[in-house]
Amino acid sequence: MLLRKFFERFSLFHLMTIALMAALGIAVKSVIVPLVHIVTGSLYIPGGVVAGGVYMMFLVLAVSLTGIRGAAGLCGLCQGIMVLVVGIAGSHGVLSIISYTLTGIAVDLLMLLLQHKGCCVMCCFAGGVIANLTGTLIVNSAFFNMPLVPLALSLTAGALSGGLGGILAWTITGQLRKHGVVR
Repeated sequence: MLLRKFFERFSLFHLMTIALMAALGIAVKSVIVPLVHIVTGSLYIPGGVVAGGVYMMFLVLAVSLTGIRGAAGLCGLCQGIMVLVVGIAGSHGVLSIISYTLTGIAVDLLMLLLQHKGCCVMCCFAGGVIANLTGTLIVNSAFFNMPLVPLALSLTAGALSGGLGGILAWTITGQLRKHGVVR
């Protein structure tokens, strides 16, 4: 009953948009992360932390394009399932579903607390920051267990990268609205 009520808020167009954002996020991640590893490897910063701003942007886009809270969590769940089924963009196994979903839920909770729906550059910036910080913390606690200084460096780089990804999401949404693709 509760699940049905949750999905009634989404039109078919919204669900297709969320699925597209999830697929694009995974596709972009598989290209960007290896490139970023070239730079971050010598700094002992996981490449996903810096590249996260680019692929976490799609969680923010899911909310911004649909204007519906819960879109980022659903997008994250779709990403986690895709990674598990297809086996690309990471080797975290079943933890992928949890980590991807929790990053999306973090964006949704932030939007709920801010009473925003990806409607302005500040909430998109904050959404990108919280998504990348959540992902960084989950992966660090599950796999890396970094000492405090590298963890602080990773979180700082992740916050900056996530914020820039949020700004990029807002810019993309603005261009799509300007050209009448979305409302």
